[in-house]
Amino acid sequence: MDMFNIKPKVYFGINALNHLNELKCKRALVVADPFMVKSLTVNKITEQLDKAEIEYKIFSDVVPDPPVEVIIKGVQIAVGFNPDLIIALGGGSSIDSAKGIRYFSRYVNNELKNNVSQPLFIAIPTTSGTGSEVTNFCIVTDKGKAIKYALIDDNLTPDEAVLDIELVKSVPKTITAETGIDVLTHGIEAYVSTSASDYSDALAEKAIKLVFKYLPKAYENGNDEEARMKMHNASCIAGMAFTNASLGLNHGMAHALGGKFHIPHGRANALLLPYVIEYNANLKNLKGNVDTSSAAYRYTEISKFLGLPSSNQFEGVRSLIAAVKILMNKLDIPKYIKDPKISHSDIEGKLKEMAEAAIKDRCTKTNPRVPEVSDVENLFRNIFPKE
Repeated sequence: MDMFNIKPKVYFGINALNHLNELKCKRALVVADPFMVKSLTVNKITEQLDKAEIEYKIFSDVVPDPPVEVIIKGVQIAVGFNPDLIIALGGGSSIDSAKGIRYFSRYVNNELKNNVSQPLFIAIPTTSGTGSEVTNFCIVTDKGKAIKYALIDDNLTPDEAVLDIELVKSVPKTITAETGIDVLTHGIEAYVSTSASDYSDALAEKAIKLVFKYLPKAYENGNDEEARMKMHNASCIAGMAFTNASLGLNHGMAHALGGKFHIPHGRANALLLPYVIEYNANLKNLKGNVDTSSAAYRYTEISKFLGLPSSNQFEGVRSLIAAVKILMNKLDIPKYIKDPKISHSDIEGKLKEMAEAAIKDRCTKTNPRVPEVSDVENLFRNIFPKE
């Protein structure tokens, strides 16, 4: 028996933040990164809380790729403050930090025998990328081991999500591009996942179409309200798709890459996507049409609903790869990782470890092709320039 679940209520559109002043809560813990405080963006939240007469405390120690240490510190503050509302404001790192804080606070309170109820959890994304506001995924980094762990549990899913385009208009072009490709990767991986269903397919398809149509527009003009809103919606919709269908090798590899070399998550996904599509479709050995349950067939389905050439599966897969590369070119995303701090010997020395971590990653479990360590090593080699 299978199941499909969409937990969060989603408030979206102009002035969606007004929902916060309708809340009947007493104490709110706002989890945000330092930039949200410095730029005064957090004031858009606290103003609404003031209107609702909700006492609040701001935890702003969030850093990219949230480490265990930050989450522990947040848990200590949450247990002491005892909020009945937790608000996550920011990108994936802020929302993941808030997820971890809320999730592990429950266990600490149980250990201390504190008789407290689970706080309402609202996620407010300020980028259109992770979809974390509607997912049961949480990515936590162990800095000592340089590994990212994907935690997956329905209790990590926010209760509500608020999508307000006023929070994404000022997102820089590079971030718009990289988070937007992350949305595309979510949609494509959910569509070809071994756990895909008719329900997740519908969401993934819509997200993919929205990205190809509106991401270039949002990139070229950040004040294009329609493009910003459509990309914000696409991010959320793709999140709904992959929280049910899960993801695949692309994300498993991106987590490993980010853990070792601190490559931004969206960029890592973008660099890997064309090569993972080719690998999953087994393009080198693809002749004519293949089984309808295969990755090649599913990728061809994507090409068809995008209106790309797809008279057979070989052409369909090649068309999708070409379309992804063209999109990346429009967004000025580089083809390789070029960092003077990363030497060729560093890369080769860590390839096997990264490949093993990618295969163990929980996202990889639903990849349509079961990878070998050597396969993943070779995939990683594609995104580093040759000496």
